[in-house]
Formats: sequence, C-alpha cells, structure tokens
Amino acid sequence: MAKNEKIKIYMLLVFVMITWGLNVIATKVLVAAFTPLTITSIRIFTAAVSVFFILFFLKKIRIPTKKEWVYIVIAGLFNVVGHHYFLSLGLSKTSASNGGLILGLGPLLTTIVAFFFLGNKVSIVQMIGILFGITGVSFIVMVGNEGVSGISIGDLYVFLSIFTQAFSFVMIKKVSQSLDPRLMTGYMLLIGSGILFLLSLIQEPQGLSQLSNRPLGVWLIFLASAIVATAIGHMIYNDAIRKVGVTESAIFINLNPLFALVAAVVFLGEVITFSQIIGFLLILTGVLLGSGAFEDMLRQSKRKRKVPFKMNNSV
Repeated sequence: MAKNEKIKIYMLLVFVMITWGLNVIATKVLVAAFTPLTITSIRIFTAAVSVFFILFFLKKIRIPTKKEWVYIVIAGLFNVVGHHYFLSLGLSKTSASNGGLILGLGPLLTTIVAFFFLGNKVSIVQMIGILFGITGVSFIVMVGNEGVSGISIGDLYVFLSIFTQAFSFVMIKKVSQSLDPRLMTGYMLLIGSGILFLLSLIQEPQGLSQLSNRPLGVWLIFLASAIVATAIGHMIYNDAIRKVGVTESAIFINLNPLFALVAAVVFLGEVITFSQIIGFLLILTGVLLGSGAFEDMLRQSKRKRKVPFKMNNSV
C-alpha cells in the first residue's frame, strides 16, 4: 500500500475516533432523554438507511451470498445488537467518562480475540500490555468506586459492549475480501436495528410513547449520532479493517477515551478523578504494548537505521 494512501486512512481513523468519543456523550444524553433500547434501535435504523443512501450513489449495493449472510448475521449480532445493547444500558448506569475509558480497551480485546480466531501471535510485550490494560480498568471501576463492592453494573455493561464489538471485527475481517465492508455495515445495521427494536418492545413497552415532546437540540444530537458517528464512522472503520488489518485499525481506538474524557468535561461538566487519570495512562500504555504498536515502531526504527546511505551522483 502506498504511503500517501495509508496516511489518508490514518487521518480518517482519527476523524472516526473523534466522532466515537463525542458519541459516548451523545449516547449518554439520548439514553437520559429516552428509554435506552428504543432510542438505540431507532438510531441504528436511521444509520442503516443513511449507509444504503450513500451506497446507492456509490453503486455498491448488491445481495450477499449465503456464506456472506452467515458472517453478516454473526457480526451484526455482536457489532450492533451486543455492542449497542450493552452500551446503551451501560451509559444509563455509569458516567460518560468511565464509559469512554473502558471503551479504550478495544485494541487489547481485539488482539486477544484475533489470537484465538485468526491465529495471530501474541508476544511477551503484548501480554505485558494486556496486564497494563486490565490494571487500568481496575483503577477506574474499583479504586474510583470504593472497591469491588462499589463496581457499577454500568461499567460491566460497557465492558461487555466493547468485548462483543472486538469479536465482530474478526468476523468483518474474514468476509471483507469478498464483500465490501461498507455494504456489510449497512446490512449489519439494518438487521441489528430490527433485533434491537424487538427487544425494546419487550423490555420497554412504553418506549415509543416517550418519543414525543423532546427539544430540538436532543433530536439534532440524535441525527449527528446516527448519521456521522454510527453510519459514516462504522463505514470508514470497517473499510479500514480490510485495508490495514484488524490490529492496526484497533490501535486508533486508544484515542477514543481521550476524546470522550474531554467531551465529558466540556459538555456534561463531569469531574475527572485521579483514579481515572491513572487508569487512562495504564490503558494507553497497555494499548501501545498490547496491540503491537510499540513493537511495530521499534521494527520500523530498526529498518530505517539499516538503510545504507547512498550518494546522489545526479547533476
């Protein structure tokens, strides 16, 4: 892959992480204004419609094969249903700053899942990174909540949301060679929103009746979350998985908690605790080591030092 193309992908991934960090705040606002599952299912359906609208103009829409449908359904259950189900419930029961920090475990969990399902090797350095990440989460959910007895169920839900999403990235990688990940995103969102809506009818029978009489600002947040963060964000990220791989794409998720923390302070007025700062630094260190990013940087540095100096004889 050309260097300029990689830089373009990296810039797009940074943009996605900004939108996802802000989306933690948006989701926190939405689940406070509406019943969590109902508004999440409608938001995901809006995102699905947006994806197919974009793909229609790109002429990328086609019917998947039977084998592709299997991966779409499995990935949809984990990436959309599992991730957004647990995330919406989690953020209704914990702070946006805590949720954003726990979501930063994505690269580590992706590395672990890729080891089991893609056969990716895990080095000693990566194992140390995983331990750093686990320690970081412990600081956030235990030290900040007065020990094990104070662990929030919301924190657990957020952890489950990022774990299910990490598993889905492996499924996306498996099918991305034959099916455009952007099209896969659309089908995943469509199927997932339908399942989430059925769950909302069971768990939140009064959910639809609570959609009225909400201020315009809340609905603008809803549209930004659905179209920019969920539809466009997932299209870009899933396409990056095909181009640069599962682990390399996941490295950028370590930016997610940073943007979520800043947004939680700016927009929600949350106070960042010392345990959260320590937890963030541990998770960031864990991500750099555990995702393989640190080892990649060392290898690139060694390759550059080995390149011999060449005289330029041109006049």
